[in-house]
This record gives sequence, C-alpha cells and structure tokens, in this order.
Amino acid sequence: MNLYCNSLTHYSRYVTREVNIGGLLMGGNNPIRVQSMTTTDTLDTIATVAQAVRMIEAGCELVRITAPSMKEAQNLENIKNELRNRGYNTPIVADIHFTPNAAEIAARIVEKVRINPGNFADKKKFEHIEYTDVAYDDELARIRERFTPLVKICKEYGTALRIGTNHGSLSDRILSRYGDTPLGMVESAMEFLRICEDENYHNLVLSMKASNALVVVEAYRLLVATMQQNNMNYPLHLGVTEAGDGEDGRIKSAVGIGTLLEDGLGDTIRVSLTEDPEFEIPVAKALVERYSNRQAYQQPIAPIQESIKLSYNPYEHERRATNEVYNIGNHNVPRVVADFSASPITSPAKLFSVGYNYSIPLDKWNLTDMACDYIYLGKHSIDFAIPGTLGIIQDADVWDANVPNSYPLYDSHLHPELVSGPAKQSSIKFLKHNAAGLSDELFDLLKNDPTIVVILKTNNEHGLAEQRRFFIELGLRGIKNPVIIKRNYNTLTIDHLTLYSATDLGGLLVDGFGDGIWISVNSEDEVAPKVINQLGFGILQATRTRISKTEYISCPSCGRTLFDLQETTAKIRNRTSHLKGVKIGIMGCIVNGPGEMADADFGYVGTGVDKITLYRGKEVVKRNLHPNIAVDELIQLIKDHGMWVEEKAELDN
Repeated sequence: MNLYCNSLTHYSRYVTREVNIGGLLMGGNNPIRVQSMTTTDTLDTIATVAQAVRMIEAGCELVRITAPSMKEAQNLENIKNELRNRGYNTPIVADIHFTPNAAEIAARIVEKVRINPGNFADKKKFEHIEYTDVAYDDELARIRERFTPLVKICKEYGTALRIGTNHGSLSDRILSRYGDTPLGMVESAMEFLRICEDENYHNLVLSMKASNALVVVEAYRLLVATMQQNNMNYPLHLGVTEAGDGEDGRIKSAVGIGTLLEDGLGDTIRVSLTEDPEFEIPVAKALVERYSNRQAYQQPIAPIQESIKLSYNPYEHERRATNEVYNIGNHNVPRVVADFSASPITSPAKLFSVGYNYSIPLDKWNLTDMACDYIYLGKHSIDFAIPGTLGIIQDADVWDANVPNSYPLYDSHLHPELVSGPAKQSSIKFLKHNAAGLSDELFDLLKNDPTIVVILKTNNEHGLAEQRRFFIELGLRGIKNPVIIKRNYNTLTIDHLTLYSATDLGGLLVDGFGDGIWISVNSEDEVAPKVINQLGFGILQATRTRISKTEYISCPSCGRTLFDLQETTAKIRNRTSHLKGVKIGIMGCIVNGPGEMADADFGYVGTGVDKITLYRGKEVVKRNLHPNIAVDELIQLIKDHGMWVEEKAELDN
C-alpha cells in the first residue's frame, strides 16, 4: 500500500486536486480553509444570517447550514440573498441527511452540498445482513440510481459536493461487509466517489469523521492511500465530530486534526465544539496557522529508506511492545511526569496541583484520578514523606540512592555511571536524549540495559516527526526500552499550549508510541502545574490510552438540534463528571444519534420538541421523555446498569 503522505520525516503539504466552491479555491496549493456550521433554525432567515455574519467576521471561509427537509433547502435561497445584500459573499454549504430531494434543491442554490453516504440512500436499522456479491451489486445499482441525479445537478450548476462519511452512521450494508472500521468508512465514500467519476464530475471534497480521534486518523490515512491506488487526489475536509466542549473538545480535536496536519494532510478543517460556532473559528485558525512556516523552519531529520518496512502500522493502532521497568512500559498505562524543577517543594500543599491531597488532621494522602506518577525535581529534594505511589526523578549528580522511590536522570548516554557505579542500585535509570541523535552507541547501550527508560526530547520545529523517527529506529533494531515523550514549550497562551501539546504528544500516542508523557513550560508567566497536569491526562484520555474521567461525546449543535445542547451538556457533566471511564453521548437530534455516538455507553438524544430518548449503547431504553426529567432518568439508567458510583468527598486540608 502507498504511504499516506509525502514523507514521514520532512514536512510538506500533500497536494490535492483544486476544487472551486463559488469562487473560493480549495486544495492544490491554496491555503487550508477554515469553516463552521450554524446552530440556528434554518427557517429563521434573520437569525441564521446574523449568526453566519458573526462566523464570517471571526474568520469562517465557508458557512454550513443544515437542510433536513425540502422546506429548509428552499429557504437557503432567502438566507443566501440576505447575506449577499449585506455584502457577504462567503460560500454556503448545505448539510443533507436522509433527504435526496432536499439535496437536489440545495444544489441549485448554494455553492456546495454535503451528503453522508451512510444515510443518503439507506435507512439504518442496525441489522447484519449476509450479502452475496450479486445482492451487494444490486444495492450499489440502487444507490447509483438515487445519487446520480444530484451529481448531474451539481455538474450543471457548478456546485461542489462533499462526500462526508461518519463512523457512527455507516449503512447496515457497509457494516455487514466491512464492519465498524476505518476500511468500511473509506469504502462507503469510494462507492459514491466512483459514481461521481463515472459521470465525469470532480468538484469533490472528502471527509472521514468520527468522535474517536484514533479512528479519524486511521480512516483519513487509509483514504489517501486508497485514492493513490486509484489515481485520485481529492481535497480533504478534516474534523473530529462530537468532540465536546471546553478543554476536552479542543484536545480531542487537536489530536485528530493536528496529527493529520503534521503530515501535510488537509485542505479545510472544522473544529466541532459544543459551543457557539464563532468560537470554533479561533481554534481552527490556531491549528492551521502553526504550519504556515513549518517547511522553512524544520531541521533535517534522518530519512527512512524506502526499501525498509516500517516497524509499525500507521493504519491500525497498536501500542509499541516494550519491556516493563517497574511501572513503566509493557501493559502499564502511560505515565505522567510533572515538572517541579523550577523551585523546591517545601510542603505537601504543593502536590495538591498534581492530584495528591494531604489531610493534616488525618495525616493521610488522598489520590485523585488525575494524580501524576512521577515528579521531576531537578537538583532539588523533598524533606517530607510522600505517597508510596509517587516516584521522584532527580538529576543524577544530586540523586541519593538511599531515598525511597527516587531515581536518577542522566543527561548524556556517555555518562559512565549508566553502566557502573551508584546507578546500578536503581531499579530505573532515566536517560534524557534528543531524538535527533540516532547513534549506534546509544542503541547498543539500550539493548544491553533494559532498565533504562528514555526521556525523548526534541528541539525541532517538526518535532513530532523527529520523535516518531526515533521510535521507528527502535522498532527496526528490536529495542524495547520504554520511552517517555517530553515536549518543552516556550511562551504560549493556554489555548495554544493545549492545541500544540495535544497534537505533538497525541499524534505519537495515536501511532502506539510512548509509555509516558512529560509537558514542560518555559514562560515568564508561570503556567499552573494543575493546568499542565490536567492537560496531560486529557491527552491520554483523548487518545484512549489512559482513562481518568468521564468521556462526553457531544455534538456541536445545528439547526436540527431540539434542545439547548450547551445547557444540557453542562447539566449532565455536573451530575456525572466523577464516573471514570463512562462514555455518554449527548446528541441534539436523531441524525446524530444513535449512530454518531456509536461507542458511547449511554445516549441522550433529542427526537422531537421536548422529547428525549435514552439509549444503552445502540438500544433504545426510554422514549419521549420531557427534558425536565430526562437527566434524572439518565442517572437512573446508569445506576440500573451498575455503572454508577457515588462521588468521593474531598479530604479536609
């Protein structure tokens, strides 16, 4: 299979076919476009236009509007005319589900139409059907008959089309043959893409969205590789659907979108947050702008010979096999290191910020679900007893082998104490190493001492690729020492720190690399250790490598939404945020559920005005509940299935 990007070691944009969306050019060498979607009722022309204007003035280059029926599709003309009368020529995208007739109307009005191949011509019943090849071909012929009229209209009117596959809304036919997989997502799009090409229509954009960032990355990579095999190169619309709100939504979006941008993929992005759409735009712009000068400032990385088979599979997540060194590596969850080297820790209170709460009256430590695993002290020490679950890392020149749970950190692999002397007394030896250094001497050292844990740092502007290159080399040489990924950031806003670290660390974790993470910040304005610690655990949660809190799969709202998503999400989060590992889907309408919350444990879905349906997995449990009681009923449903725990009371300090 072809590689999904130009290079794993040198940043460059993957060049796709240029498409025209009402005069806005996308793909080719054009900038990565930023877009979002309105949340208003499409039949409310003035409210929709007002929100679209706010989005445009925030930097939105395409405005997507839902058209769930023919009435909404027809009203797109009024919305478009009002925007044009106000002086805004931003292209409009009609979002279509289930209703081909609405798509055919919209394609004559707006500049672009988005269809979902999973529900454009199919009804989803979650049924497994054994298809013969003949029966499967008959289904494809039916889809061709239903889809071709829209293709011809788009071709006639110069309308662009997005074939937008969603992981949670694959048709029963695709699921029956390919399963709930990235391959199924790609084939779902390819079926529709082949019909477009047969009609000599190429003004197309493709997307592969999911709420699981790992699935997103794998599906887009597989799509590009598949297109290359078929001599295609259509532009890519990147996004993580149902990412949620706040920090969690930004982290999950950065893991999925940022990982792909790192390899030069993507021609337009939409960050799907459960917030007003104008707030999505700054996040999307921050993700995109990071790559404006990447090619100029990256430092050379040792290339990978084309004849060498990669030591990992970029199309299927599998964690790198490593030795177990105490509680690091092998089947242990990735560890979190907190950096306290800037100033000494003089009391237990300073550890509160990283998940360790000490009660003076009880003389007892209470560990939260986001308690870090190691603290780095640099040249400092601690003069009070710490919890037995917490490890101390100190620079080797001040490390005292007699202090319990403390381990030395060496800055150079040439240090003689790594192979002799006091270090031999330690069950773990940490070795800080720059990813640029691929020396036989280092690799021989690691092979000969399985107790060395590498702290892998990088100074490269293209740091993810440089660190990934190091992991690839370890795999090629059969070296199984655990590796903690370290990234250091200079002065950044909290928002930029969140997006950058989620991309840099999350992108490696997606590929199965990393037995721990270490985020360090050099800034005149000190970033609170609590913020950095929560960020680290959030990245592990988003990559599903370590679960420390409840996960919310929450759609970003649109004109189909039947209740206040932001308010409802806040209510549910307030009641359930202590349920570690439970996944709750909160969907504004039946289009986005139950499919889009495919891997949620429980679902809260709007199915009509003041009507909520509750799901256990994909199964309906209670229908048509009033919103006033629906959250209480959701809590009871969680209790009925044995997944409820009472929230722990905080220890008195």
